[in-house]
Amino acid sequence: MARERDRQDREERDSEFVDRLVHINRVAKVVKGGRRFGFAALVVVGDQKGRVGFGHGKAREVPEAIRKATEAAKRGLVRVPLREGRTLHHDVAGRHGAGKVVMRAAPAGTGIIAGGPMRAVFEALGVQDVVSKSLGSSNPYNLVRATFDALKSEDSPRSVAARRGLKVSALQARRPGGGADVAAEG
Repeated sequence: MARERDRQDREERDSEFVDRLVHINRVAKVVKGGRRFGFAALVVVGDQKGRVGFGHGKAREVPEAIRKATEAAKRGLVRVPLREGRTLHHDVAGRHGAGKVVMRAAPAGTGIIAGGPMRAVFEALGVQDVVSKSLGSSNPYNLVRATFDALKSEDSPRSVAARRGLKVSALQARRPGGGADVAAEG
């Protein structure tokens, strides 16, 4: 009875996540009888409310590789602060290997302007408006890792204010075009 309840709890927890298959790689091992094929899957998982993770899984069959990658992604979820639950707080850049990415916050109605691997991360994260560009390598593994590198450096005004010992309103009043400094200079 307890085992079944535990399984139902796990299924409810898993149902809140969406997963996006980013890439499947087929590799062949030549053996005496011919070729043996193996598959590697790259999956991005998120709850569309600010949590996202990615995973890599390898197996002899595609569904098993995807299942392993999805489990790995759920183990490595990171929380990303979003402005109004729809875009980034500020512009960020990230890199991993030769893969470089640049992401910018965008006004409402812009949509997700991003290439394949980055788009999967933003959809799973729940971002609705973002402008991004991938530079350098187009390797999906490096692009996903570079995107996560950039998202880890994303900071909310609340956390910056707490770190500096200020109020959020005092911090935002100092923004260019957003308050006291502009009025004092004019």
